Amino acid sequence: MEPHEASQAAPGDDVVALAHALVAAESTSNAEGPAVDLAERWLAARGWRTARVPVSPGRDCLFAEGDQPAEVVLSTHLDTVPPFLPPRLVDGPGGGRLYGRGSCDAKGIAAAMCVAAGRLRAEGVPVGLLFVVGEETAHDGAHAANAAQPALAPRVRALVNGDPTESRLAVGTKGALRFVLRAEGTAAHSAYPHLGDSATARLVRLLASLAELRLPEDAVLGPSTLNVGALAGGVADNVTAPWAEARCMARLVGPEAEFRALVDAWLAAQPDGARARVTYGTTVPAVRLATVPGFATEVVAFATDVPALTRWGTPYLFGPGSIHVAHTDGEYVEVAELRAAVGAYARIARAALGG
Repeated sequence: MEPHEASQAAPGDDVVALAHALVAAESTSNAEGPAVDLAERWLAARGWRTARVPVSPGRDCLFAEGDQPAEVVLSTHLDTVPPFLPPRLVDGPGGGRLYGRGSCDAKGIAAAMCVAAGRLRAEGVPVGLLFVVGEETAHDGAHAANAAQPALAPRVRALVNGDPTESRLAVGTKGALRFVLRAEGTAAHSAYPHLGDSATARLVRLLASLAELRLPEDAVLGPSTLNVGALAGGVADNVTAPWAEARCMARLVGPEAEFRALVDAWLAAQPDGARARVTYGTTVPAVRLATVPGFATEVVAFATDVPALTRWGTPYLFGPGSIHVAHTDGEYVEVAELRAAVGAYARIARAALGG
Protein backbone atom coordinates (compact mmCIF):
# COMPACT_ATOMS: atom_id res chain seq x y z
CA MET A 1 0.00 0.00 0.00
CA GLU A 2 2.88 2.36 -0.75
CA PRO A 3 1.93 5.76 -2.26
CA HIS A 4 2.57 5.97 -5.99
CA GLU A 5 3.24 9.05 -8.06
CA ALA A 6 2.84 9.01 -11.84
CA SER A 7 3.54 11.67 -14.42
CA GLN A 8 1.73 10.24 -17.44
CA ALA A 9 -1.62 12.02 -17.78
CA ALA A 10 -4.84 10.36 -18.85
CA PRO A 11 -7.84 12.11 -20.47
CA GLY A 12 -8.89 15.61 -19.40
CA ASP A 13 -11.40 16.49 -16.73
CA ASP A 14 -14.46 15.97 -18.95
CA VAL A 15 -16.46 13.12 -17.45
CA VAL A 16 -17.45 11.66 -20.82
CA ALA A 17 -13.84 11.63 -22.08
CA LEU A 18 -12.69 9.87 -18.92
CA ALA A 19 -15.55 7.37 -19.03
CA HIS A 20 -14.75 6.65 -22.70
CA ALA A 21 -11.09 6.03 -21.83
CA LEU A 22 -11.95 3.74 -18.91
CA VAL A 23 -14.35 1.69 -21.04
CA ALA A 24 -11.61 1.36 -23.67
CA ALA A 25 -9.29 -0.14 -21.02
CA GLU A 26 -10.28 -3.81 -21.06
CA SER A 27 -10.64 -5.03 -17.47
CA THR A 28 -12.82 -8.08 -17.10
CA SER A 29 -12.82 -9.63 -13.63
CA ASN A 30 -9.43 -11.05 -12.60
CA ALA A 31 -7.66 -8.97 -15.28
CA GLU A 32 -8.44 -5.43 -14.14
CA GLY A 33 -4.96 -3.96 -14.43
CA PRO A 34 -5.46 -1.66 -17.46
CA ALA A 35 -8.38 0.22 -15.89
CA VAL A 36 -6.70 0.49 -12.48
CA ASP A 37 -3.52 1.79 -14.12
CA LEU A 38 -5.46 4.38 -16.13
CA ALA A 39 -7.38 5.61 -13.09
CA GLU A 40 -4.15 5.91 -11.12
CA ARG A 41 -2.44 7.91 -13.88
CA TRP A 42 -5.43 10.26 -14.13
CA LEU A 43 -5.54 10.88 -10.38
CA ALA A 44 -1.79 11.17 -9.82
CA ALA A 45 -1.51 13.68 -12.66
CA ARG A 46 -3.96 15.87 -10.75
CA GLY A 47 -2.12 15.73 -7.47
CA TRP A 48 -4.01 12.96 -5.71
CA ARG A 49 -1.99 10.70 -3.40
CA THR A 50 -2.63 7.14 -4.52
CA ALA A 51 -2.03 3.80 -2.88
CA ARG A 52 -2.50 0.24 -4.11
CA VAL A 53 -4.20 -2.47 -2.04
CA PRO A 54 -2.96 -5.93 -3.12
CA VAL A 55 -5.73 -8.46 -3.74
CA SER A 56 -4.05 -11.31 -5.62
CA PRO A 57 -0.96 -11.55 -7.86
CA GLY A 58 -1.19 -8.78 -10.44
CA ARG A 59 -4.46 -7.41 -9.04
CA ASP A 60 -4.88 -4.34 -6.82
CA CYS A 61 -7.54 -1.99 -5.56
CA LEU A 62 -6.79 1.74 -5.80
CA PHE A 63 -7.24 4.33 -3.04
CA ALA A 64 -6.71 8.07 -3.48
CA GLU A 65 -7.02 11.15 -1.27
CA GLY A 66 -6.07 14.80 -1.45
CA ASP A 67 -4.28 16.97 1.06
CA GLN A 68 -6.66 16.03 3.89
CA PRO A 69 -7.32 12.56 5.31
CA ALA A 70 -10.53 11.27 3.73
CA GLU A 71 -13.73 11.42 5.76
CA VAL A 72 -16.11 10.60 2.91
CA VAL A 73 -15.11 8.13 0.18
CA LEU A 74 -16.61 7.66 -3.27
CA SER A 75 -16.22 4.04 -4.34
CA THR A 76 -17.10 1.69 -7.16
CA HIS A 77 -15.59 -1.23 -9.08
CA LEU A 78 -13.41 -1.25 -12.19
CA ASP A 79 -13.91 -4.89 -13.19
CA THR A 80 -16.55 -5.87 -15.72
CA VAL A 81 -18.27 -9.02 -16.87
CA PRO A 82 -17.05 -10.50 -20.16
CA PRO A 83 -16.90 -10.04 -23.06
CA PHE A 84 -15.04 -6.78 -23.66
CA LEU A 85 -17.13 -4.33 -25.69
CA PRO A 86 -15.24 -1.22 -26.89
CA PRO A 87 -16.72 2.24 -26.29
CA ARG A 88 -18.71 4.20 -28.85
CA LEU A 89 -20.49 7.52 -28.53
CA VAL A 90 -23.81 7.81 -30.32
CA ASP A 91 -25.34 11.26 -30.87
CA GLY A 92 -28.83 11.90 -29.61
CA PRO A 93 -30.97 14.10 -27.38
CA GLY A 94 -29.19 15.41 -24.30
CA GLY A 95 -25.78 14.51 -25.67
CA GLY A 96 -26.51 10.96 -26.77
CA ARG A 97 -25.28 7.75 -25.23
CA LEU A 98 -21.98 6.11 -24.35
CA TYR A 99 -22.06 2.41 -25.19
CA GLY A 100 -19.58 -0.29 -24.20
CA ARG A 101 -18.78 -2.74 -21.46
CA GLY A 102 -18.71 -0.90 -18.16
CA SER A 103 -20.34 2.26 -19.51
CA CYS A 104 -22.92 2.06 -16.72
CA ASP A 105 -21.53 -0.85 -14.66
CA ALA A 106 -19.44 0.81 -13.45
CA LYS A 107 -16.73 2.75 -15.32
CA GLY A 108 -19.00 5.66 -16.18
CA ILE A 109 -19.73 5.84 -12.46
CA ALA A 110 -15.99 5.83 -11.68
CA ALA A 111 -15.47 8.73 -14.08
CA ALA A 112 -18.28 10.75 -12.48
CA MET A 113 -16.79 10.08 -9.05
CA CYS A 114 -13.35 11.24 -10.15
CA VAL A 115 -14.67 14.56 -11.46
CA ALA A 116 -16.97 15.02 -8.45
CA ALA A 117 -14.10 14.34 -6.07
CA GLY A 118 -12.06 17.02 -7.81
CA ARG A 119 -14.82 19.57 -7.19
CA LEU A 120 -15.17 18.54 -3.56
CA ARG A 121 -11.44 18.70 -2.97
CA ALA A 122 -11.35 22.24 -4.38
CA GLU A 123 -14.05 23.17 -1.84
CA GLY A 124 -11.97 21.76 1.01
CA VAL A 125 -14.11 18.67 1.56
CA PRO A 126 -12.02 15.76 2.96
CA VAL A 127 -12.86 13.33 0.16
CA GLY A 128 -11.25 10.12 -1.04
CA LEU A 129 -11.75 7.60 -3.85
CA LEU A 130 -11.72 3.81 -3.65
CA PHE A 131 -11.80 1.69 -6.79
CA VAL A 132 -11.99 -2.04 -6.23
CA VAL A 133 -11.64 -5.18 -8.34
CA GLY A 134 -13.55 -8.45 -8.32
CA GLU A 135 -17.02 -7.04 -7.65
CA GLU A 136 -18.57 -9.12 -10.42
CA THR A 137 -17.20 -12.37 -8.97
CA ALA A 138 -16.21 -12.97 -5.35
CA HIS A 139 -15.99 -9.37 -4.00
CA ASP A 140 -12.36 -10.15 -3.10
CA GLY A 141 -11.27 -6.60 -3.83
CA ALA A 142 -13.81 -5.17 -1.40
CA HIS A 143 -12.76 -7.63 1.29
CA ALA A 144 -9.11 -6.62 0.82
CA ALA A 145 -10.02 -2.94 0.97
CA ASN A 146 -12.05 -3.52 4.11
CA ALA A 147 -9.10 -5.17 5.81
CA ALA A 148 -6.88 -2.25 4.76
CA GLN A 149 -9.28 0.50 5.88
CA PRO A 150 -7.62 1.33 9.23
CA ALA A 151 -4.35 2.12 7.47
CA LEU A 152 -5.86 3.76 4.40
CA ALA A 153 -8.65 5.93 5.78
CA PRO A 154 -8.77 5.94 9.59
CA ARG A 155 -11.06 9.01 9.68
CA VAL A 156 -13.65 7.85 7.12
CA ARG A 157 -17.26 8.33 8.20
CA ALA A 158 -19.25 7.72 5.03
CA LEU A 159 -19.05 5.58 1.89
CA VAL A 160 -20.85 6.56 -1.31
CA ASN A 161 -20.88 3.39 -3.36
CA GLY A 162 -21.69 3.34 -7.06
CA ASP A 163 -23.76 0.94 -9.14
CA PRO A 164 -26.42 1.74 -11.75
CA THR A 165 -29.57 2.80 -9.87
CA GLU A 166 -31.07 5.07 -12.56
CA SER A 167 -29.82 8.05 -10.55
CA ARG A 168 -31.87 7.19 -7.50
CA LEU A 169 -30.55 6.66 -4.00
CA ALA A 170 -31.10 3.09 -2.88
CA VAL A 171 -32.80 2.68 0.49
CA GLY A 172 -31.64 -0.91 0.61
CA THR A 173 -30.27 -3.82 -1.36
CA LYS A 174 -31.56 -7.34 -1.28
CA GLY A 175 -29.12 -10.03 -0.22
CA ALA A 176 -28.23 -13.15 -2.17
CA LEU A 177 -27.84 -16.81 -1.26
CA ARG A 178 -26.61 -19.47 -3.68
CA PHE A 179 -27.53 -23.10 -3.13
CA VAL A 180 -27.59 -26.39 -5.01
CA LEU A 181 -30.32 -29.02 -4.87
CA ARG A 182 -29.05 -32.49 -5.77
CA ALA A 183 -31.12 -35.62 -6.27
CA GLU A 184 -29.57 -39.11 -6.37
CA GLY A 185 -30.92 -42.01 -8.42
CA THR A 186 -29.91 -45.37 -9.85
CA ALA A 187 -28.73 -45.95 -13.41
CA ALA A 188 -30.47 -48.55 -15.55
CA HIS A 189 -31.22 -49.23 -19.21
CA SER A 190 -33.94 -46.78 -20.22
CA ALA A 191 -35.86 -49.60 -21.92
CA TYR A 192 -36.45 -51.01 -18.42
CA PRO A 193 -36.91 -47.87 -16.29
CA HIS A 194 -38.44 -49.89 -13.45
CA LEU A 195 -34.96 -51.30 -12.77
CA GLY A 196 -33.56 -47.85 -12.08
CA ASP A 197 -34.47 -44.68 -10.25
CA SER A 198 -34.43 -41.45 -12.26
CA ALA A 199 -32.83 -38.55 -10.41
CA THR A 200 -34.12 -36.14 -13.05
CA ALA A 201 -37.69 -37.23 -12.36
CA ARG A 202 -37.09 -36.66 -8.64
CA LEU A 203 -35.68 -33.21 -9.30
CA VAL A 204 -38.54 -32.20 -11.61
CA ARG A 205 -41.07 -33.06 -8.91
CA LEU A 206 -39.01 -31.18 -6.36
CA LEU A 207 -38.71 -28.02 -8.45
CA ALA A 208 -42.46 -27.98 -9.11
CA SER A 209 -42.95 -27.93 -5.33
CA LEU A 210 -40.24 -25.29 -4.86
CA ALA A 211 -42.13 -22.89 -7.11
CA GLU A 212 -45.04 -22.99 -4.65
CA LEU A 213 -42.91 -22.17 -1.59
CA ARG A 214 -44.02 -19.00 0.18
CA LEU A 215 -40.96 -16.78 0.56
CA PRO A 216 -40.26 -14.10 3.21
CA GLU A 217 -41.25 -10.48 2.58
CA ASP A 218 -40.08 -7.19 4.08
CA ALA A 219 -42.00 -3.93 4.36
CA VAL A 220 -39.13 -1.93 2.83
CA LEU A 221 -37.19 -4.40 0.68
CA GLY A 222 -40.24 -6.22 -0.67
CA PRO A 223 -40.48 -9.96 -1.45
CA SER A 224 -37.69 -12.50 -1.60
CA THR A 225 -37.28 -14.03 -5.04
CA LEU A 226 -35.86 -17.35 -6.20
CA ASN A 227 -34.23 -18.30 -9.47
CA VAL A 228 -33.34 -21.77 -10.75
CA GLY A 229 -30.42 -20.73 -12.88
CA ALA A 230 -28.89 -23.97 -14.19
CA LEU A 231 -29.84 -27.63 -14.46
CA ALA A 232 -27.58 -30.63 -14.99
CA GLY A 233 -27.72 -34.38 -14.58
CA GLY A 234 -27.73 -37.81 -16.09
CA VAL A 235 -25.24 -39.55 -18.34
CA ALA A 236 -27.13 -40.38 -21.56
CA ASP A 237 -30.60 -40.32 -23.03
CA ASN A 238 -30.88 -44.11 -22.86
CA VAL A 239 -29.92 -44.37 -19.17
CA THR A 240 -32.07 -43.50 -16.17
CA ALA A 241 -30.27 -40.59 -14.55
CA PRO A 242 -28.16 -41.51 -11.51
CA TRP A 243 -27.93 -37.84 -10.47
CA ALA A 244 -29.42 -34.45 -11.20
CA GLU A 245 -28.94 -31.02 -9.70
CA ALA A 246 -30.32 -27.50 -9.84
CA ARG A 247 -28.20 -24.43 -9.11
CA CYS A 248 -30.33 -21.76 -7.48
CA MET A 249 -30.04 -18.21 -6.19
CA ALA A 250 -32.37 -16.52 -3.73
CA ARG A 251 -32.58 -12.75 -3.29
CA LEU A 252 -32.92 -12.24 0.45
CA VAL A 253 -34.86 -9.56 2.32
CA GLY A 254 -34.13 -10.92 5.79
CA PRO A 255 -31.61 -13.06 7.67
CA GLU A 256 -29.92 -15.90 5.80
CA ALA A 257 -30.77 -18.27 8.67
CA GLU A 258 -34.47 -17.59 8.21
CA PHE A 259 -34.37 -18.53 4.53
CA ARG A 260 -32.23 -21.61 5.12
CA ALA A 261 -34.59 -22.85 7.84
CA LEU A 262 -37.49 -22.44 5.39
CA VAL A 263 -35.73 -24.48 2.70
CA ASP A 264 -34.61 -27.15 5.17
CA ALA A 265 -38.16 -27.57 6.50
CA TRP A 266 -39.55 -27.72 2.96
CA LEU A 267 -37.08 -30.44 1.98
CA ALA A 268 -37.81 -32.47 5.11
CA ALA A 269 -41.52 -32.41 4.27
CA GLN A 270 -41.06 -33.88 0.79
CA PRO A 271 -42.11 -37.47 0.11
CA ASP A 272 -39.33 -39.99 -0.46
CA GLY A 273 -39.82 -39.86 -4.21
CA ALA A 274 -38.86 -36.19 -4.33
CA ARG A 275 -36.19 -35.97 -1.66
CA ALA A 276 -32.86 -34.29 -2.35
CA ARG A 277 -30.06 -32.69 -0.41
CA VAL A 278 -29.15 -29.03 -0.36
CA THR A 279 -25.68 -27.48 -0.28
CA TYR A 280 -25.49 -23.79 0.58
CA GLY A 281 -22.89 -21.54 -1.01
CA THR A 282 -21.86 -17.92 -0.74
CA THR A 283 -24.14 -15.37 0.85
CA VAL A 284 -24.42 -11.60 0.60
CA PRO A 285 -26.64 -10.11 3.32
CA ALA A 286 -29.46 -7.63 2.73
CA VAL A 287 -28.45 -4.06 3.60
CA ARG A 288 -30.32 -0.89 4.63
CA LEU A 289 -28.79 2.31 3.29
CA ALA A 290 -28.73 6.01 4.13
CA THR A 291 -30.56 8.57 1.98
CA VAL A 292 -30.46 12.32 1.34
CA PRO A 293 -33.54 14.58 1.21
CA GLY A 294 -34.50 15.62 -2.29
CA PHE A 295 -33.31 12.43 -4.02
CA ALA A 296 -35.69 9.88 -5.48
CA THR A 297 -35.22 6.48 -3.83
CA GLU A 298 -35.67 2.81 -4.67
CA VAL A 299 -34.89 -0.71 -3.49
CA VAL A 300 -32.40 -2.64 -5.64
CA ALA A 301 -32.38 -6.41 -5.89
CA PHE A 302 -28.81 -6.83 -7.14
CA ALA A 303 -25.78 -7.42 -4.92
CA THR A 304 -23.06 -4.80 -4.41
CA ASP A 305 -19.75 -4.43 -2.57
CA VAL A 306 -21.43 -2.54 0.29
CA PRO A 307 -21.83 -5.58 2.60
CA ALA A 308 -18.08 -6.26 2.28
CA LEU A 309 -17.08 -2.65 3.07
CA THR A 310 -18.39 -2.53 6.63
CA ARG A 311 -15.48 -0.46 8.01
CA TRP A 312 -15.93 2.45 5.61
CA GLY A 313 -18.71 4.31 7.41
CA THR A 314 -22.37 4.96 6.74
CA PRO A 315 -23.18 3.52 3.30
CA TYR A 316 -25.01 5.22 0.43
CA LEU A 317 -25.68 3.72 -3.02
CA PHE A 318 -26.22 5.78 -6.18
CA GLY A 319 -25.34 5.60 -9.84
CA PRO A 320 -26.33 6.74 -13.33
CA GLY A 321 -27.57 4.13 -15.79
CA SER A 322 -29.85 1.14 -15.51
CA ILE A 323 -29.06 -2.31 -14.19
CA HIS A 324 -31.40 -3.62 -16.88
CA VAL A 325 -28.84 -2.88 -19.61
CA ALA A 326 -25.77 -3.77 -17.52
CA HIS A 327 -24.17 -7.08 -18.53
CA THR A 328 -25.89 -6.94 -21.94
CA ASP A 329 -24.39 -6.49 -25.41
CA GLY A 330 -26.16 -3.12 -25.58
CA GLU A 331 -24.89 -1.69 -22.28
CA TYR A 332 -24.97 2.11 -22.26
CA VAL A 333 -25.35 5.23 -20.15
CA GLU A 334 -27.06 8.45 -21.18
CA VAL A 335 -24.48 11.23 -21.50
CA ALA A 336 -26.78 13.75 -19.83
CA GLU A 337 -27.32 11.41 -16.88
CA LEU A 338 -23.58 10.79 -16.62
CA ARG A 339 -22.85 14.53 -16.50
CA ALA A 340 -25.61 15.08 -13.92
CA ALA A 341 -24.12 12.35 -11.72
CA VAL A 342 -21.04 14.50 -11.07
CA GLY A 343 -23.11 17.07 -9.21
CA ALA A 344 -25.20 14.38 -7.55
CA TYR A 345 -22.15 12.64 -6.09
CA ALA A 346 -20.83 15.94 -4.77
CA ARG A 347 -24.20 16.69 -3.15
CA ILE A 348 -24.44 13.25 -1.54
CA ALA A 349 -20.88 13.50 -0.20
CA ARG A 350 -21.54 16.91 1.35
CA ALA A 351 -24.75 15.65 2.94
CA ALA A 352 -22.99 12.56 4.28
CA LEU A 353 -20.64 14.84 6.22
CA GLY A 354 -23.49 17.00 7.45
CA GLY A 355 -22.89 19.83 5.01
